[in-house]
Amino acid sequence: MKTTQRIVLASLLGLSVAATAATLLKVDPAKTSVSAVFKQMNVPVEAKFKKFNIAIDYNPAAPDASKASVEIETASIDIGDPEYNKEVAKKEWFNSAQFPKATFVSSSIKAAGAGKLTVTGKLSIKGKTSDVTFPLAFKADGGKYAFDGALPIKRLTYNIGEGEWKDTSMVADEVTIKFHVAAQ
Repeated sequence: MKTTQRIVLASLLGLSVAATAATLLKVDPAKTSVSAVFKQMNVPVEAKFKKFNIAIDYNPAAPDASKASVEIETASIDIGDPEYNKEVAKKEWFNSAQFPKATFVSSSIKAAGAGKLTVTGKLSIKGKTSDVTFPLAFKADGGKYAFDGALPIKRLTYNIGEGEWKDTSMVADEVTIKFHVAAQ
């Protein structure tokens, strides 16, 4: 093969690889939210996390090449009362001193219809790791993206609520991690 042909072939292959590569999006923390929704004494409560780091490598033309990771500072949860916030950072709940971050790392992102993805990965909270899969809705508008999802979990799977707090009559076992991510 002639040198010119090799250069052209290498260039085309390089373009092909670049076309399927994901793009690291810049997440807008001011427009992004992560919260935990649960029932306390059968009353719905939504607690927002104030500190998190989200990285998304996304390619709308090839979602399978995309990746996402999330780190949430567990002590940053805001239940709406400073005393409750201190309580959930304690050993019985998040044990934020020993486990300061909850993490999610995707292993697979697949198209699931128009504006929908299915995300699979590993969720780690308080030293416990589980494989999880959840639906994700997304919208794209001129280089701006919005990702919305909800991941249901069982808090006791991750030892959130130890000792007397294992009793689910006060705080339900079912928790939904809700998130809205704005990025460009």
